[in-house]
Amino acid sequence: MTPLLLVPLVVLAQVILVNRVPLPGGGAPDLVLLVVTWLAMTRGPATGALLGFCAGLLVDIMPPAAHLMGQYALALAVVGYVAGRGVGSPVTTIVACVLLGPSLAVALGLLISDPRVTFTTLVEQVPLTIAYTMILSPVVLWATSRGREPGYAT
Repeated sequence: MTPLLLVPLVVLAQVILVNRVPLPGGGAPDLVLLVVTWLAMTRGPATGALLGFCAGLLVDIMPPAAHLMGQYALALAVVGYVAGRGVGSPVTTIVACVLLGPSLAVALGLLISDPRVTFTTLVEQVPLTIAYTMILSPVVLWATSRGREPGYAT
């Protein structure tokens, strides 16, 4: 499946399905971040940044968009670039991206005085998002290692 079709489908799945699942604590995994990380790891930093920007822009304009346009686009563009460059092993790269995405989005929210970013967001929502996304992150490791030689060390 091409990224041009996969990214919008994942954004729709995130908004329509995943964000509405009543998980403990009210958090939800970030499937868009995981897909951007996977695509960037397999295609490189320039393509990763572009895919991250486009995916983030789709998230920014998708209702219910309650934040400034481009906030998530910037965060996912940085995640895409970092994933494409790699931060050591694939596991380290995935963990770094899962930590970086929500943290950068909240930092940008603080920088532009987003009223939705509060102390509660920092101590409750961000850790939950990171934890739920980290639970699903082995899928990215599996997807990036498919098709590699059997002796490839992860």
